[in-house]
Amino acid sequence: MAKTSIKARQKKREKMVAHYAEKRKELKSAGDWKALDELPKNSSKIRLKNRCQVSGRPRGYVRYFGLSRIALRDMALDGKIPGLKKASW
Repeated sequence: MAKTSIKARQKKREKMVAHYAEKRKELKSAGDWKALDELPKNSSKIRLKNRCQVSGRPRGYVRYFGLSRIALRDMALDGKIPGLKKASW
């Protein structure tokens, strides 16, 4: 489980990216690099990190579900993800 401060920082970045998305797009299309450089660094989409929505774990992230491999397996075994079950052959 990731520290609460790390998860809070990620949420703050996500909010900032959404807030400045339109302005960044306009400045990029206009080629105004000076004004783009003056925006907050955390408003850049590249600063975001894929993290598990449940635990905040950054590694073993499954993009389709938005979960880490560990949280995905736990939820699948508990039957919380419809249509997903453990494979056996």
